Amino acid sequence: MPKINTQNVKLAVSAGLPSQFPKTPVPQFAFSGRSNVGKSSLVNTLLGRRKLARVSSEPGKTITVNFYDIDGKLFFVDLPGYGYAKRSPEEKKRWSKLTDGYFTNNPNADLLRAVIQLIDCRAGVTADDRMMLDYLRAAGIPFLLVVTKTDKLSKTALAAALDAIAADAGAARETLLPFSSLTGAGKSELWAEILRLTENV
Repeated sequence: MPKINTQNVKLAVSAGLPSQFPKTPVPQFAFSGRSNVGKSSLVNTLLGRRKLARVSSEPGKTITVNFYDIDGKLFFVDLPGYGYAKRSPEEKKRWSKLTDGYFTNNPNADLLRAVIQLIDCRAGVTADDRMMLDYLRAAGIPFLLVVTKTDKLSKTALAAALDAIAADAGAARETLLPFSSLTGAGKSELWAEILRLTENV
């Protein structure tokens, strides 16, 4: 695959309806996780930007699927966060419809290479995370488990948290990708996985 220029990136589409999803036939990587898990910060860190993906001061406020064009070769897809307690029933219904629409009404669903599922190292695997993982497994959608905010724990506490997350998520410990948007730890490893999954396109 041609080398990707991570300086050539832009927000291509901020979709509030499945009909607004782009039809450009390039590989997609979707970022999923609960509100305030650090999705926007992770996307910004991967792309070496500070404010490309907006970090909301109010978790759960935004209900859109954001498509970031990466050098015309990839889409990073930021799915709306879940598990926000203050959301109204109407908002929760809209979230469910839009997120489900991404997987079922995406014109390029066959180009979804993986869902990058984020888990907060301090919160562990929540009930909402389990529901998302069950959905991905049932639908046969590949996913990577990325554990965020690892700088918030000591080395010993992080090791214990990773063991617990692996057990709760039903995943092998070595498949977890620890990540810190503050220090950049895990950035090269996650990019390596993304590029590996894109090679055969």
